[in-house]
Amino acid sequence: MITAASTKLNLSITTFKGKFFMSRNLIEMIDSYAESNGDRISYNYNGRQNTYRELKTDSDALAEHIDAMALKLNQPIIVFGEKSFEMIVAFLGAVKSGHPYIPVDVNSPSDRLKLINEIAQPAAVIAVSPLPITLPGVEVITNEELERICLEKVTYHNTHSVHGDQTFYIIFTSGTTGVPKGVEISYNNLMSFVEWIKGSDFNLPADLQMLQQPAYSFDLSVMSLYPTLYSGGTLHVLSKKTTDNFIVLFTTLPSLAVNVWVSTPSFVTICLLEPTFDQAHYPQLTHFLFCGEELTHKTAATLKKRFPDAHIFNTYGPTEATVAISQIEITNQVLDDFNRLPIGYLKAGVHGQVVDDQKKPLPSAQKGELVVYGNSVSKGYINNPEKNRQAFYQVKGHNAYRTGDIVAMREDGLLEYFGRSDFQVKLNGFRIELEDVAGLVSQEAHVKQAVVVPKYNAQHTVSMLIAYVVPQDETIKNELESPAAIKKNLTQTMMAYMLPQKFVYRKSLPLSRNGKVDIRAVINEVNPK
Repeated sequence: MITAASTKLNLSITTFKGKFFMSRNLIEMIDSYAESNGDRISYNYNGRQNTYRELKTDSDALAEHIDAMALKLNQPIIVFGEKSFEMIVAFLGAVKSGHPYIPVDVNSPSDRLKLINEIAQPAAVIAVSPLPITLPGVEVITNEELERICLEKVTYHNTHSVHGDQTFYIIFTSGTTGVPKGVEISYNNLMSFVEWIKGSDFNLPADLQMLQQPAYSFDLSVMSLYPTLYSGGTLHVLSKKTTDNFIVLFTTLPSLAVNVWVSTPSFVTICLLEPTFDQAHYPQLTHFLFCGEELTHKTAATLKKRFPDAHIFNTYGPTEATVAISQIEITNQVLDDFNRLPIGYLKAGVHGQVVDDQKKPLPSAQKGELVVYGNSVSKGYINNPEKNRQAFYQVKGHNAYRTGDIVAMREDGLLEYFGRSDFQVKLNGFRIELEDVAGLVSQEAHVKQAVVVPKYNAQHTVSMLIAYVVPQDETIKNELESPAAIKKNLTQTMMAYMLPQKFVYRKSLPLSRNGKVDIRAVINEVNPK
C-alpha cells in the first residue's frame, strides 16, 4: 500500500468512475514547476509577468513569516486586494502555513469587510491592498510588510499545509438578512474539482493558457486558478478597469495567448458585440467554459457561429458545491434540440436528487428542487449553525446541500434548469439575494420601504434589478434627482453589482395574506406573462 509516508512525494489516492489513481498534492505540484522549469510564466497581469519560481519563493517566505506569528492552525486568514500576483502568493502562503484563506475584493464596502471579520474570526489579515478600515483585534500584514517579506529567501519545509477535509478557502456570498455567509471548501473538495476540470469530460489543452476574468471573491475564479497552476500553465488575468472599458478590453484580449476561456455568459455576451471576436482573430482559442449564471441559447448560438471549431461547455454549480458540478458541451445538435439549454450531467463523485417540498425524491423528468451530495459538497457555512441546519443535511452518509434550483433530471441523468425556488437571482454572474438588497435599500435615508425584483429578458435571464420604493415624506422632490442620491448613498453599504438599475415610486407596496410585502406580485407586475 502506498502512503504519503512511504514516498518522497505526497500522493493521495482518489477514485474516478470506480477506478483508483494517484494524484500529487496540489501545493507540491505547483511548487514542482519552480524546480523543473522555474522561468515558466505562471501569471500574466497588466503587462507584468511572474514565474513559477517567483510564486514558490514568495509564497514560501510568506508561509515562514506566518508560521513565526504562531497563529492557531486552521484558523482562516483574510486576503484583501484586487487581482495582482501578490493575491495568489497570499493564498498559497496561507495554505502552506496551515490556514484557509478568505478572499475579499478591494471594491467591497467597508461594512461587508467588517461583517466578514466578525463572522469568520480570522487569525490575521493580509492586506495586499491597503485596508479601508481598522479591524480591531486582528493581526495585519500590511502591503508594505508583504513586499518586504517576499524579498526574503528561505528554505521552507512544507510539513503542515492544508490537506484532506481541512478547509482550503472560504468564499462569502450574500445572505437573505443582509449578513454574508462564508462557504467552507475543503482541500478534498477542491482537488475533486481540479481533477474533473483537467479530466476527460473537458479534454482541455495540455499547455493551459486560461483566461482569469472574475474577482477572486467570486468562486468562478477557481475554475481557472487551480486547474491552471496545478498543470503548470499560465493565468491571463483581466483587471476590473480593463473589463469595464470596451476599448481597452479589445486592445488587451488579442495580446493574450488564451486557449481556454473561462467567464460568465454575460461577459462573453459583451465580447460578442465586437465583430473581430471570432475564430479567425483568435485561432488558438479552442475551449469555452461558462458558469455563474444561465447560458442562454442566443449567446451560445452566436458564439458557436463565431467559433465553429471551438468546444463550448455549459457548467452549473452553487458555491456550496465547489464552483461547478455538471457539464454539457453545447454542440449544434444541442442547440437544435433545446430552446433553453440544459445544465449537463453531474461529475463523478457527485450525486443529485430532485425532491419535493418534503425532501422526497421525485420521478425522472419531474420538476423539483435539486439536492446534491458527494465529494464536492461543502462542510457548510463558517460559524453559522442556523443556516447550516436550513441548507445542509445527510443523504446516504454524505453531506447534502439544498440548491434552491428547480430542475428536472432525465433518465440518462441530463439536468434541465427552470429557475430558482426562492428569491435569489443571478445577475452578470453574481448571486444576489433580493431580500438582502431590499433590506439595504430600505435603510437608505430617502426610503421608507422597498422591495427589489428582477426584470427578465426573452432568454429567461435577469437583465436588471428594479427597486419599488415607498419614499419618506417630502424627501423626494422629483423622480429624476432621487435615484442618483439614493444610489450614491447605497454605494457605501452594498457592492456595485447589487445596485438596482431602476427605481419605481409607490405610495404603498402590495401585501400578502400574512401581512408581508408580496414580492411575487411585484415580480409579476414587472414581468407580465
